[in-house]
Amino acid sequence: QVQLVESGGGLVQPGGSLRLSCAASGSLLSLNGVAWYRQAPGKERELVASITTRGIINYGDSVKGRFTISRDNAKRSIYLQMNSLKPEDTAVYYCNAGFSTVNGARATWGQGTQVTVSS
Repeated sequence: QVQLVESGGGLVQPGGSLRLSCAASGSLLSLNGVAWYRQAPGKERELVASITTRGIINYGDSVKGRFTISRDNAKRSIYLQMNSLKPEDTAVYYCNAGFSTVNGARATWGQGTQVTVSS
């Protein structure tokens, strides 16, 4: 069984920064494509950023130039550096990861971490 554990969320003022982390543990051989999603109250879950095993990165339009996704394969971890935060970035942020196991490829979600941007 593979688990993703997110950390780093919290309350921050507009214009501030936060760094989210997501660590994978359990019976995985390697991480494949990984991504961050977010869901604000009353809204659908949306893609924030994704990164493939080859390092190809994609960002949602609303976060381009402000957020940076990265990964550390040796630590089986994914990060999201969020700068110039706005109140509209307030949401629960979820880590999503594809991974390889002895039984094939799988994917799973983390439990989510709350990010609140408010003065």
